[in-house]
Amino acid sequence: MSTSAAAPQPTPRAPIGRIPVIEVAPTVENGRWPAKAVVAEAVPVRATVFREGHDAVAATAVLVAPDGSDHSWAPMRDVSPGLDRYEAHLVPDAPGAWGFRVEGWSDPYATWHHDATVKVDAGVDVELMLTEGALVLERALTEVARTPDGARTLRDAVTGLRDVSRPPHARLAAGTAPEVQDVLAAAPLREYVSASATYPLTVHRERALYGSWYELFPRSEGAYQDPDTGAWISGTLRTAAERLPAIAEMGFDVVYLTPIHPIGTTNRKGRNNTLEALPGDPGSPYGIGGPEGGHDAIHPDLGDFADFDAFVDRARALGMEVALDLALQASPDHPWVRNHPEWFTTRADGSIAYAENPPKKYQDIYPLNFDNDPAGIYTAVREMVQVWIDHGVTAFRVDNPHTKPLPFWEWLLADVAAQRPDVLFLSEAFTRPAMMRTLATIGFHQSYTYFTWRHTKEELTEYFTEVSGDGAAVMRPSFWPTTHDILTPYMQQGGASAFAIRAVLAATGSPTWGIYSGYELAEHVARPGAQEQIDNEKYEYKPRDFEAAARQYGLTDLLRSLNQARREHPALQRLRNLTVHPTTDEAIFCFSRRVPAEQSPSGQEDVIIVAVTLDPYTTRESLIHLDMPALGLEPGAEFIAHDHLTGESYAWGATPFVRLDPYGRCAHVLHVRTS
Repeated sequence: MSTSAAAPQPTPRAPIGRIPVIEVAPTVENGRWPAKAVVAEAVPVRATVFREGHDAVAATAVLVAPDGSDHSWAPMRDVSPGLDRYEAHLVPDAPGAWGFRVEGWSDPYATWHHDATVKVDAGVDVELMLTEGALVLERALTEVARTPDGARTLRDAVTGLRDVSRPPHARLAAGTAPEVQDVLAAAPLREYVSASATYPLTVHRERALYGSWYELFPRSEGAYQDPDTGAWISGTLRTAAERLPAIAEMGFDVVYLTPIHPIGTTNRKGRNNTLEALPGDPGSPYGIGGPEGGHDAIHPDLGDFADFDAFVDRARALGMEVALDLALQASPDHPWVRNHPEWFTTRADGSIAYAENPPKKYQDIYPLNFDNDPAGIYTAVREMVQVWIDHGVTAFRVDNPHTKPLPFWEWLLADVAAQRPDVLFLSEAFTRPAMMRTLATIGFHQSYTYFTWRHTKEELTEYFTEVSGDGAAVMRPSFWPTTHDILTPYMQQGGASAFAIRAVLAATGSPTWGIYSGYELAEHVARPGAQEQIDNEKYEYKPRDFEAAARQYGLTDLLRSLNQARREHPALQRLRNLTVHPTTDEAIFCFSRRVPAEQSPSGQEDVIIVAVTLDPYTTRESLIHLDMPALGLEPGAEFIAHDHLTGESYAWGATPFVRLDPYGRCAHVLHVRTS
């Protein structure tokens, strides 16, 4: 088996055409890697198209199916008059390796329409212009396939143009009638067609873009302390499965399990990351591997593969998928360490180097060294991943992928996709932008983001605009307010209000979002000196009283309402449709998402406005200056705004007033209704 990365595709090239087509988007490194989309997503295709002289030009975006045939096309419109920038949307309808190209062409009808209007109005070359119009339409009749109705419309126009008994303006009106323009828009007469290269577009299933994730540690679900001995008894996969109906009832689509493998005892971490584990401390599940096995085994406290299969079956029955943590590292007790010491880094004193991310140290973990025996490591990881795929795992949350070689990930993800294109990989890489983007470029379907640390209106405006802009062709963001590793100062200090605010922002700001179990309890107390929870679940069992959480905080109801809104509204299931609207208060953030009717699978326009306070302590008031065209509305229009969180409706115009209370109504999630 070859362990080299799949060879990058040659950069598509096409000679400059009679009608130049340049600056085509979305492309990644000019086509070296494919841009991304999901089934039924309207992909914005843009290009700069121009020509010499003054004749009219136009452009067409063409969607190329995986078999190489032209699947569909869309007329492009000039979105930057004077800059020759054209745009259209293409909608793939199945997963696979698609492509697209842009065709520029000279538009003889548009050229004639412009010139004839000017000259007939001025009384210059009137008969000549009307005759030339008839000739153009006759060409359109013979050169372009027409429906019977379309052909009839053009023949009538030709007759009108040649009818010398009618006044010139009436003859011109016959050739420029709206129905004539409609026919030619549907099947245009094109000259000097010049095509760009065909650029690659990888289309995944919808869950690659849209989904709600719920993270849990199975060992905590059903764990209890023996009343006689005081020893903790681990929860199991069977007891964790009992939690699934409640997770599904909140509207989550994916249940993500932290590692469920055997845990080493050498250098096992104790509670709160102490260096010595006490008797009964379960250790970090990221210290993978022990006498019972490694990454392809299940911790005996949790059960066996029959129990895992039952967990997956129960999740599926409730409409959820199962994701598993993929953490490529080993405890000192992992079989890999014993059987393949060359897979790790040996220090000058003969010891194996443990993992470090200064100032953090992970003495219970050995990182893999891919330089010593890449073929062996590639094979072992691929076989291990297949074990879990065969047992129903359809997504992997990959721990720290930025600490492994990029060629390895490119190879692994491509190899899995060749056999199971439905399997998704989420990159957990809070690292430098170049690395995060490149991981997405080479195949990761989704990516953790900096959202967790963006809190002010200015920061959110910049970041929401960034992730929903041109970068959306490469990196699909997954917004997480907290993780088992991260508890920001905002979350520590803001209490339950902060948890509510950040849930609204995450659930509506990105098509994919997730929470870590315990979010419903607003677990906000940090370990001193760290941005993570005290009594962290990574190092101990943590059973929770979720019913009490629902009564005390109301976050369970909020999560349910947010996920329900996401399921009902296509606007919240797409990424490239976001507009930020100005507000008069720095603590009020407002944005909208819109799916026009022509881009919606249902054919119905869908518009959502979100207004949320960023202040977890005090009530704030603000005017919102709505960008009405971005909502698909005229500047002076009025509409009904229906709030998904409260069920209330409001009559809104271009400058509505909002009053938001962090301890009550911290946000509006509004569906725009025009009738």
